[in-house]
Formats: sequence, structure tokens, C-alpha cells
Amino acid sequence: MTGTRADELSRLAELHGVAVSYSPAPDLTVTVPTTTAVVAALHALGVDATTPEAVRAALADRERALGERLLPPTVVHWAGDTHDPAALTALPPGTRVRVETEEGEESYRASAPLVAGLPLGVHRITATAPDGRTGHAHLVVAPDRLPAPPGRSYGLLVQLYSLLSHRSWGMGDLGDLAELAGWAGHVAGAGFVQVNPLHSAVPGTPTDPSPYRPSSRRFPDPVHLRVEDVPEYAYAEDRERLAGLLERAARLRAAVLDQGALIDRDAVWELKREALETVLAVPLGPGRRAAYDAFRAAHGQALDDHATYYALAEAHGPDWTAWPDGLRDPRSAETARARAGLADRVAFHTRLAWLTDGQLRAAQRTAREAGMPVGIVHDLAVGVHPAGADAWAQQDVFAAGMSVGAPPDAFNARGQDWGLPPWRPDRLAACGYAPYRDLLRALFRYAGALRIDHVMGLFRLWWIPQGSPPTEGTYVHYDAEAMLAVLALEAGRAGSVVIGEDLGTVAPGVRETLQRRGVLGTSVLWFERDWTGDGRPLPPERWRADCLATATTHDLPPTAARLTGDHVALRDRLGLLTRPAAEERAEAVADAAEWLALLGSLDLVDSTATGPPGTDEEAEVRAVHRFLLRTPARLIGVWLPDGVGDRRPQNLPGTWADYPNWRLPIADRTGRTVPLEELTAAPRLRALLAVFAQLREG
Repeated sequence: MTGTRADELSRLAELHGVAVSYSPAPDLTVTVPTTTAVVAALHALGVDATTPEAVRAALADRERALGERLLPPTVVHWAGDTHDPAALTALPPGTRVRVETEEGEESYRASAPLVAGLPLGVHRITATAPDGRTGHAHLVVAPDRLPAPPGRSYGLLVQLYSLLSHRSWGMGDLGDLAELAGWAGHVAGAGFVQVNPLHSAVPGTPTDPSPYRPSSRRFPDPVHLRVEDVPEYAYAEDRERLAGLLERAARLRAAVLDQGALIDRDAVWELKREALETVLAVPLGPGRRAAYDAFRAAHGQALDDHATYYALAEAHGPDWTAWPDGLRDPRSAETARARAGLADRVAFHTRLAWLTDGQLRAAQRTAREAGMPVGIVHDLAVGVHPAGADAWAQQDVFAAGMSVGAPPDAFNARGQDWGLPPWRPDRLAACGYAPYRDLLRALFRYAGALRIDHVMGLFRLWWIPQGSPPTEGTYVHYDAEAMLAVLALEAGRAGSVVIGEDLGTVAPGVRETLQRRGVLGTSVLWFERDWTGDGRPLPPERWRADCLATATTHDLPPTAARLTGDHVALRDRLGLLTRPAAEERAEAVADAAEWLALLGSLDLVDSTATGPPGTDEEAEVRAVHRFLLRTPARLIGVWLPDGVGDRRPQNLPGTWADYPNWRLPIADRTGRTVPLEELTAAPRLRALLAVFAQLREG
């Protein structure tokens, strides 16, 4: 490529937020290795850059459009700022501005400050310049910061499906979540319970077990329903059928609890779906009908689309890209006719969304009534499955032909492709971030706090063209100020805390921006070292305060496995090691020894511990959590399986059929499944949680 063409392509890419280079560290710049990714990303944004002539024409069009427009599509004003946003101060003198608030009130303004006195919300502004030009924009007026945690607290981290009780149907459900939250708040003094994403899964069998590749992020998955807690269950007429389903559910449960079986989500859903068909045949009473109608009105077209997708999937399969042509468009006449013809199935899936939302809100109420200052922390996945409900209903805001992932780094030289289509930043801005706002509002209905997976995605995402390896992708930037403003607005309205998962490669300045706006970070003990100094474990006083501090995550070994080195043996058995096992083992032992030495120097290991370091597992796990308590972290998370000595990670990245990711129940150190009733009585868990007694007393 000639210098001139390369310069023009770089300029065009810059104007559309597509990177031609990136900086994984302050002193390092990496050039995107191929222009193919840049051209493909531009194409996904509706820009033709396939030839020098096309690049030149597109560049001219973009520069002309930017020069002529009065306003960008979305403007942000932070409520604490005393001056107007730059986009408004740049308007020509004499420009008249009309503001229409969310509530429909109108006002006209012709001099600064143009946004003074406006309420929080997403408003519409129209600017009319003296030369007759007009411009329209969405104006996001947001609080300066997101809500902060109400004091310091600790909580439990758990994958809900893994938390079985003697009442659940073969996997953990929302009844189990409420029970755990009630016990943890009343008895253990915990401030929150964090769960995996509970988003709707892609239908069909076998379904993708990963909660991080959902069909829809906006609506929850009814597989988590406690069927017996649905009020209409008591009035269902076919008791014989329900009794038979309960017997089958008991066998599923016993297989996991007593026989060492893996969690079979598909089998659980088949039973629950059949039971719910019977339960939902019961008419709603007047009060319940009013609540249901209010839910439908609140979610409108999005709920109708969601339920329609699931009804169509029953008839045509879960992958909407393989449906008949007319049904691939949610706004087509064919889809409208199909929706009408499947009205009973659409109504069924609409009711399921409402029931699940209700049990989620009930779990949050239980948590708060148990004294939890935060309650249930829900998890927002990075994206959605390309064949699922959101990708079908929101085609206009997704980038066709692209997938989200991660570039090569020190931990993965080949990069990662997560198979999730990204949102188009231009389309989000054009509609005032409506899909994003609606998503957050739906989640905050029942979330005391929200964890955002890969929170760096508010700033940029690694786009990979379909058919290309992850190494041949590029970053596409989003309007981080607008994304954060919408997040602050909706979190503020709900009074909910937000935790950003900011592990891995983070662009310079991102963590500082998130902290300034009140988004907590995530700090995991094994990664907290003095990377800019001697590389040794970071002492507790040097940890950041604005974070959730934990010993491990769902993608990492439980603490006992890390301390003993068992995780190396597991990876060796699965052929995942990139170096000889002896080297990996030696490094793991040295890593644990360094941390144990620091814990010992701080007198954090129980005085009753016996034997040399590495031999008293329970005492050392408690010492790790005493260390977390010694840091200034506002929130501290305890991985619930650590309370019974579980050795197995819930997910082992890089594996598929060779490891049961997302299907393991909580188990003790021997691999025996531990039900909720036994877990809450376990001396080992109670001793671990006693570490946090001072927080409860405070």
C-alpha cells in the first residue's frame, strides 16, 4: 500500500473510531498487522474502503459531514459541571436551542448556559443556526458519579447453577439464591451475593452451557425459576402430571447430589417447561393480571420481540439466520403474521419472562430484608450469541460479519475470539444509546449491584472479521463518556453499585476514568504484584480501595488448588501446558510460597496451624482472606466453593468437550457434591466467614 493510500485509510479509520494501532501499555504501541481488519471493520460500519477510490470518496464524505453538522448524535452533560458541553459551546453565535425533556416539557434557550437546570435523563435538543441549518441530538444529563457501596462489606461469589438444594430440580435456582442470601445476611453478616449471568440462553439441545454467550442479556432465563414458588402452581388442575414431573426432578437432583452426575441444564429445562405449561394454564387473578400488564407495558416492543423469537425458535430452530427469509426480519409482514399465528406461544414466553423477573426481585428483597446493604450482584456478559434473540431483534445496532475477542497478549499469543457480535458505536449514538439504556434499566430492576464483564468494552472492543483468526482483528472505539453517562444515569436511578471486571490488558487511563466516575474495579490476589517494581506480591496497604477484592474467580482455580498446585496437575492431564509440567509446577509452588511468606510475615496464619507452610490448607485459605480484609478494598468476595475445599474451576478456558465447564456442582475436597443445606452448616465455611466478624460488628 502506498504512503498516500495508507495515510488516507488511517485518517478514514480514525474518523470512524477504528484503530490502526493500539497501546497495550504506556510505553508500547502495536500496529494492527493487516489492513484487512480495518477495511472489514469499516465495512461493518457501512463504509466502503475496498479500493483507493472508495477510501478517498468515503473520507471526503465523512469530513464534509463532520464539517457541516451542528451537533453530534449524542451529547453528554455531567450534572456537576457548571459549563455547557463542548458540542454546545461550539455552536455558532445566535444559535437557538430547543430542549424537550424526557417528561415532554419544552423550553427554548439562546444563550449560555444552555443546559442549566435540566433534570437528569436523556433529553432531545434541536439547534437552529442563524444560517438556517438545524441539528438534532440526544442530551444525556447524568450524575457525576455512580452510587458508592454503603460502607465496607464482604459477600459470597457463586455460580447459581452449581448451588443445589434438596428442593431444586437438578441445578441451583432462584429459590436457592433467596435461601442463600437470607442465611448469608442474617447468620453470616454478608453484604452481598454475586452470581453468574442469568441471561436467557439460546434454546434447543444441547444448549451452550456458558452463561457468557446468552441469547438475550435483557431478559432472564426461566430455567432458574423455582416452579413451586409460582403462585398459580397451587391452583394447577393436573396434579398427577405435576407429581410425575416432581418425581423425575427428584431423580435428576439425586443423580447430582448422590451419584456424582454433572448438571444437565437441558434435562432440567425440559421438566420445568412441561410443568410451566400446566401452571401457566391457570388464569391470573386481578392483581396478578394488573402486575403482568404493567410489566408488558414497561418492556413494550422488546418483550414482544423476545417472546416472538422463542416462539419462532420452537417452529424453525434456534438459529434465526437459518429461518425462512421473511422471518429473519423482525419487522417484516411475514414475521407479523407468524407472531399472530403463534400468539399462544408468544404469550407463554412473555409470561415466563415476567415470572423470572418477579423471582429475581423477590431474591433481592430477601437479601435486603436479611440486612444486606447491597444484596444480589448480577453479572452482565460482554455480548450475545449471534444466533439468539437479541441478535435477531436488534440487527440494526449489531455489526454484521464481526466478532468480539481479545488481541494476543502475554497469556495467549493467539488472541481470543469469543464469538459475540459487537454493537455498532455509530448506531448506538444515533439512537441515544436506547438498547443499552433499556438493557441496564431491565437489569437494575432486581440488581443491588451490577458486575460488568470486560468493562473495558465501554471504551473499545477487539473486532475480528468472520473467518479470520483473532490475531487479525483491530480495536473499534466507543464513546466512553456517553457509555459511562448512561451507566451513571441508570445506576443512579436504581441506587445500584457497579463493579467493572478490569482484568487483563487495559488501555492507559481507563482504570482512572472508571474510578473517577465511581465504577469499582476488580482485584484478584494472585495478579496483584508490583509489576512496575520488583514483581513481588503487593502488600495490602498498596491495594486500591475502589474495588471488589477476591482470591479467585470462576475462570481460575479455587484457592486450595492454587495453594497446593493441584491446578497444574489438572492442566497437565488435559494437555494445556505450554511448558514441561515440572517447570509449571515449580513456578506454581514458588508463587504460592511467596504469598504464604507474606501472609506469615503479617501474622495472618492461624496460630493453631500445624506443620510447615503448605500443609494446613484450611488455615492458609483463611489467611488469604484475612489478607483481603487487611486491604482497603470496599468490597471483598469469598468464592463459595472455597468454603468446602472444592478443587475444580467452574470454567477452564481453552477447553470444551474435555472438561465439564459450567456443569459442576459445588463439592468438597474429595469431589463429593455438597447441597445448600449442608453447605450452610459446614464448619469449614463458618470458620472461613468468621474471618469477617469485624465487618459484621462494624
